[in-house]
Amino acid sequence: MLSFGIEVLNQGLAYGVLAIAVTLTYKLLDFPDLSVDGSFPLGSVIAAVVLLKWGSIPLALLLAFIGGLGAGLLTGFLHVKLKISNLLSGILVMTGLYSINLMIADNRSNLPIFNVKTMFTVGAWVEKLPQDLQPWVTKFYSTLILLIVIVLLKLVMDWFLETKLGFLLRITGDNPQLVIALGEDIGKTKILGLMLSNGIAAFSGAIAMQMFRFYDISLGSGIVVVGLASVVLGTSVLGFMKSWKITTLVVLGSILYRLSISVALALKLPPSNLKLITAIIFILALVLNNKELRPKFLKGWDKHA
Repeated sequence: MLSFGIEVLNQGLAYGVLAIAVTLTYKLLDFPDLSVDGSFPLGSVIAAVVLLKWGSIPLALLLAFIGGLGAGLLTGFLHVKLKISNLLSGILVMTGLYSINLMIADNRSNLPIFNVKTMFTVGAWVEKLPQDLQPWVTKFYSTLILLIVIVLLKLVMDWFLETKLGFLLRITGDNPQLVIALGEDIGKTKILGLMLSNGIAAFSGAIAMQMFRFYDISLGSGIVVVGLASVVLGTSVLGFMKSWKITTLVVLGSILYRLSISVALALKLPPSNLKLITAIIFILALVLNNKELRPKFLKGWDKHA
């Protein structure tokens, strides 16, 4: 039972990084960015190649983030400068990144990193600890690393969203006319938001790849739905916690989503039905997020907020 809980928490935290990325476009920019399906595996493949060639974990994470920034910049350029619709811009970049990811991986669909040191590899320092502590440290080491990453990212994003630039990003989706009235370039704000979102998504892909210890071209398949489900679950099921930051809610939503998936698989549902289970969870989350369709016993949550 403990191992089950740790696995759910680890995956929830890892994909919580992705949920924060999707929040920037879906909740703040009101931009359906499907390029995340390409930038997530982009971060994974960049990190895998860097780890295999140079073995540098910080460099792998940094280059993955930079790669994601580039993907977001391209999506923003297509939408803002070339006037292509937001949905189509994301689809075009996602499609192009599929081939780019293959090229980075030297036309290989997967790259195992089983014999490479990752951010989740327990160092030799553990052997210096008391014998009774070593198994516990080893067991919870990945969870501790993920907690540190998610807390640092959350604090940085909370700070950023309180800055002038973050304020412009928050109102771009809700009130674009206000951005224009303030004399700001709404196009640049959108591009910035897309770059940041895809950068964090690629960063999330680099983390997930190290957790799974392999890169696969299909890692990003439908990943935007996973991120959206986490965001909607967090902001609907936990929406009554109005005093909580949205970054906290979406990370908790990611854990709830992973728990739902794990419970479904524990009930011996075929793994081949995973996409169907994801779709059902997403639909339920959307229903809970709709005040008109929400069950009566949940409608009172807004009043208690």
